[in-house]
Amino acid sequence: MRFGIKYLAVIAASTLIAPAAFADSHGGPGDADAGAKVFKKCKACHQVGEGAKNRSGPLLNDVIGRTAGTAEGFKYSKSMIAAGEAGLVWDAEKIADFIENPSAYLKEVLDSGKAKSKMSYKAKKEADRANVAAYLATFSDVPVPAE
Repeated sequence: MRFGIKYLAVIAASTLIAPAAFADSHGGPGDADAGAKVFKKCKACHQVGEGAKNRSGPLLNDVIGRTAGTAEGFKYSKSMIAAGEAGLVWDAEKIADFIENPSAYLKEVLDSGKAKSKMSYKAKKEADRANVAAYLATFSDVPVPAE
């Protein structure tokens, strides 16, 4: 079978476009490369990648699609466990919302003024939150699109 130059150009273009489309469909609107830079602030408590372990925060491999409060071997707050039991499953949008103000997010999810998170860090900038969520999606095998 003979392939023409136009056919090869289409294949070449699609290989350049596909990774960006994959990132957008699996990590939301954020920029994973920018998120890697922002995630440096998170490394004091969280790890991702090969050999990642729980620290003062849970490891974040496969966080997209994970039920809240269920990373094996990590001791979560009662509120985070309750959020998972209530059906909270992380996607890029929910992660971005959570890291804006973790305790306020759990209070809203659980409809309880007493809910709180162990996580004290708050990402103030919307772009940073979206970028971190996109970065975390690159470490998740089964991403769940934001609702």
